[in-house]
Amino acid sequence: MKKKKVVIGTRGSKLALWQAEWVKSELIKLNPDLTIELNKIKTTGDKILDVPLAKVGGKGLFVKEIEEALLRGEADLAVHSMKDVPTDFPKGLYLAVICKREDPRDAFITAGVRGQGSGVSERKIKKFKDLPQGATVGTSSLRRSSQLLSIRPDLKISQLRGNLDTRLRKLDEGQFDAIILAAAGVKRLGWADRITETIEPSISLPAIGQGAVGIECRIDDEFINKLIAPLNHNETSVCVRAERACLKKLEGGCQVPIAAHAKLGIRGQGSGKNPELLIIDGLVGSVSGDRIIKSHVEGNPKDAESLGLKLAEDLLSKGAKEILDEVYGKDIRPVNGEIAS
Repeated sequence: MKKKKVVIGTRGSKLALWQAEWVKSELIKLNPDLTIELNKIKTTGDKILDVPLAKVGGKGLFVKEIEEALLRGEADLAVHSMKDVPTDFPKGLYLAVICKREDPRDAFITAGVRGQGSGVSERKIKKFKDLPQGATVGTSSLRRSSQLLSIRPDLKISQLRGNLDTRLRKLDEGQFDAIILAAAGVKRLGWADRITETIEPSISLPAIGQGAVGIECRIDDEFINKLIAPLNHNETSVCVRAERACLKKLEGGCQVPIAAHAKLGIRGQGSGKNPELLIIDGLVGSVSGDRIIKSHVEGNPKDAESLGLKLAEDLLSKGAKEILDEVYGKDIRPVNGEIAS
């Protein structure tokens, strides 16, 4: 029987609500007679704001309570930022759709004198390379801090938690010389004018899934699966699933700097048929940034997940295993394609 009302489970932050409202609007465009409501759920990650994510530990800090609502039938689907979604799901749930990706890069933001409008008229620091010696940079991400410290060990990295508007306010109050945020979230909330510089992946490789929105639902809910299927963006899905395969192999969490970014390119620009090529870069770094292990793989997009696994295996063989062992305090070795402790 066709449902008349659908409930979306979401976090209550401005960005999470923007994403949920976007999914809602897209579904209503396709199904004008459908009623869609939002169920705002506070997650563990939302409740613990005074402790660095790396110290909180565990996985699914921003999705666990939403998944529980799905299993209880209090939500029909859940909208997540893909970088927050663990690679393993509770029994009965799965990642059904990955929507079109926004800019996956990190945004470098400095304070400025604001004019009459919404724009920033003047900035003391105009580029990342212009940061003065010993500058204070705010970020909640070990991935970002590791990569930045590997380039600029003089920087003082200070923890920055809270919603995007809270982080921007702390910058404007003078608590930091600069902050680093995901460009996608800043742009989605209409604050693109606050971005001083977009950081290229060669300086700060993005988080797995950064910039993409995922939809999780119950495996056996045929109506919802059919309803949301048109929102899947094939190119984004291929790239993000490759990145997540790498993350799963590395058994990555908030406690260690791990990054991977995949994109589709063209093989042999002048060779005639020009078949598509999946290009993936990945890294594992030490918390201090004194060691950065990088790898790069290319292959057929049809082999996305196996290429992600290959990337992880190469990182482990180059020295990432030692870094992971130090952070997790355990021996990580592949068993039947998975990682066991």
